[in-house]
Amino acid sequence: MPLRDAVPSSHGAGGTGAERPGTALVTGATAGLGWSFARQLAERGHDLVLVARDADRLATVASGLRSAYGVQVEVLAADLSDPLELGLVERRLAEPDRPVSVLVNNAGAGLRGRFLDHDVEQEQTMLDLLVTAPMRLTHAALGPMTERGHGAVLNVASVAAFLPRGTYGAAKAWLVRFSTWAAAEYAGRGVRVAVTCPGFVRTEFHQRMGVAPGRGPLWLDADRVARQSLDDLFRGRPLSVPTRRYRLITTAARLVPDRALQRLQTLGR
Repeated sequence: MPLRDAVPSSHGAGGTGAERPGTALVTGATAGLGWSFARQLAERGHDLVLVARDADRLATVASGLRSAYGVQVEVLAADLSDPLELGLVERRLAEPDRPVSVLVNNAGAGLRGRFLDHDVEQEQTMLDLLVTAPMRLTHAALGPMTERGHGAVLNVASVAAFLPRGTYGAAKAWLVRFSTWAAAEYAGRGVRVAVTCPGFVRTEFHQRMGVAPGRGPLWLDADRVARQSLDDLFRGRPLSVPTRRYRLITTAARLVPDRALQRLQTLGR
């Protein structure tokens, strides 16, 4: 099903109305995959709610999307590792008069080094961002979506979910299991849930950890990853692994013992 046809209009009850795109909320929306998700959703007619920490950058991105695609763009500056600011986004998702039909939980961060190289509070902040935030935002979105009988949630995980890669991989593995369960649980109520597991993507994600993006065959283009992830979501595929090469890696990871995979622990989103 095409992306713009994924969300039925509230005027389409009984099959008498046309379908239309709804409003999409994207976290981590000012750069990398988040920006690609936002741009592709706007391109297909979705109004947007953009969430990120940097208010100035949000305003710049929103202005560009309004000008380019003629959609309405709302901005919400929030640090999703902060419970109070996370609550602002939860409340926006729950607003009955301004429904959100598509949620993309994209915001993320990683830590360079091993578990004991980090202060435990750094690990806690990462866990809050990678697990607590998408869990709470998905919960906030699913209530209204199931009541309306339509909606879609895309969670951004990583191929690290299939590898023994410390707390980052463990957090992404949780997100994969949670999302695939939710896909089955809420399909009968008209809501699609999916999780995408990209590998290396050329974005700011690695730069923020002090890792320079590479140019080898394992490094992917953000637009390509976003496009395939959204297509899989709206085709009803609960698990998306962009590109054949990464599908082969995740398949092999299920067959190889963890001890052997330990040498690949740096492979991730």
